Amino acid sequence: MSWLDSLIVLDNSPFAALPRYLIALGIGLLLGIERERKAHSPAGIRTFALTAMFGTLNAQLANQMQLPFLALGGLGAVAVFILAAYRKTDATDTPDVTTQVALVLAYSLGMMVWLDGGKLAVALGIITTSLLYLKPELQRFSHRLTRHDIYTLLQFLVFFSIILPLVPNRQMGPFNAINPYEVWLMVVLISGIGLAGYLAVLIIGNRSGAWLLGILGGLVSSTATSVTYSRQAAHTPEALPFAAAVIRLANMVVFVRIGFLAALLAPGLLPTLLPPLAIAGLAGLVITLWAGRQPAADNPAHEFRLSNPVEIPTALLFGVMFAVVGIAIAALTDWIGVGGLYLVAAVSGLTDIDAIVLSSFRQYADGRLLGLPVGLAIAIALLANSAFKLGLVSSLGGRTLARQLVPVLLVPPLLMLLLAAAMFFGQ
Repeated sequence: MSWLDSLIVLDNSPFAALPRYLIALGIGLLLGIERERKAHSPAGIRTFALTAMFGTLNAQLANQMQLPFLALGGLGAVAVFILAAYRKTDATDTPDVTTQVALVLAYSLGMMVWLDGGKLAVALGIITTSLLYLKPELQRFSHRLTRHDIYTLLQFLVFFSIILPLVPNRQMGPFNAINPYEVWLMVVLISGIGLAGYLAVLIIGNRSGAWLLGILGGLVSSTATSVTYSRQAAHTPEALPFAAAVIRLANMVVFVRIGFLAALLAPGLLPTLLPPLAIAGLAGLVITLWAGRQPAADNPAHEFRLSNPVEIPTALLFGVMFAVVGIAIAALTDWIGVGGLYLVAAVSGLTDIDAIVLSSFRQYADGRLLGLPVGLAIAIALLANSAFKLGLVSSLGGRTLARQLVPVLLVPPLLMLLLAAAMFFGQ
């Protein structure tokens, strides 16, 4: 484990193995602290720490004595301890199976530390502790999941693991602008981001603060979040400050989302795209913080229930939009030049920016588009989309809510458009 041995230089010393035992001790303490908080737990801090170090010791002895079954014998000893502990408990008590499994895992992670798997053992220890600690949130999450949610989650797994590998990976169609594999990959990517936000909303519940709900809502869909809270503000006037705060934050997440997608799909575009995107995003954040200097009202008793983003019709519609936008960009840029890209951005950006963003990134990565026009096109799409959302907010939530959101919805995309235009015309 050279990464660890380099931290504590004990070569040619009787204590050369000490760093590995310290790592095992840390993993055991981490698990034990969490279990110690549980009333009537048969194993706590000391038991978990000793069990993890016991795993490391057995792995060392098995390696040095060339007796691999010694490690399995140690696992059997842990199992015997567990059985002995539970024989002493009241027969009416419910067996704590989770603690039993965690104890066996502590032993196994201790073994892994000796077998040069220290980094993975630490990561697994942190993940295990998180699962143990987040029991209430995970239980609430499972109860909030509907049968339909589980069905659509399975659909996403089918999209990713079964359908994607079967889709042909070659250019085809008009102007050779469609790659079916890339189209479906973009469907999986956008569905996955939305699904992560949707599941996070289910875990935290609808009583969380505006910051968290806004960020997660922006991951799912800033437009859907704007619609949901505009309706809430219309039905419950006292909820207007809270609704405005959530909508502001959801629309700021759009800038982070675009930056993430650029880094993932077109990293070479970042030097061109990032400056106007970051400056516009920071301006929006300043506006959001300034608007929130007066504390928003508490989250009213309102069920924040967005639609599941992995519905088959929704996924197929996005796939069609992505393909159509890709063809439109290729056709119009071929016919009328780069102005065709801006026209597509303005029209397609009205209702959804993901299609134009992803299509532009992919065509930039393929060498069909240059960086500066792509940055300008995304700024145009953002402005069109923000204007569309402002109209939705005004019609659904009223003019008072819309007036509060004008700065955050219009100033950042306008600023990005000006900066992108300055870069384009100043080249």
